[in-house]
Amino acid sequence: MELRQYIPVLMMIALAVLCVGGMFIGSMIMKKVGKRNKAKDTPYECGIEPIQPATSRYNIKFYLAAMLFILFDIEVVFFYPWAISYKSLLKNPDTANYAFFSMAAFTVIFVIAFYYSLKKGVFDFKK
Repeated sequence: MELRQYIPVLMMIALAVLCVGGMFIGSMIMKKVGKRNKAKDTPYECGIEPIQPATSRYNIKFYLAAMLFILFDIEVVFFYPWAISYKSLLKNPDTANYAFFSMAAFTVIFVIAFYYSLKKGVFDFKK
């Protein structure tokens, strides 16, 4: 196997390491130049004094809903290529059966997980 084909990859890795190292060194140099005080560290809100901390707490339900949205996105990512290629898989009965039952198993597991999240009340934001 020729190692010359990996030279561009190694060059990109070296460039990335140099860029990151340069940013770290540059931030250390600039850190010593600038002086911090309380006025610089407070968030600017249109000239008004901040009334609450910038890092407020959110209900955990919003994070659960975001995670479920990501799961639904992943489901679509798996379903779309399968649906596109399923017609060509029908030419061979063995691959068609395997593809159908594997996607059916995936769908059953996904529906069970969705039903579980419904029963747990993940989508009920009033609590």
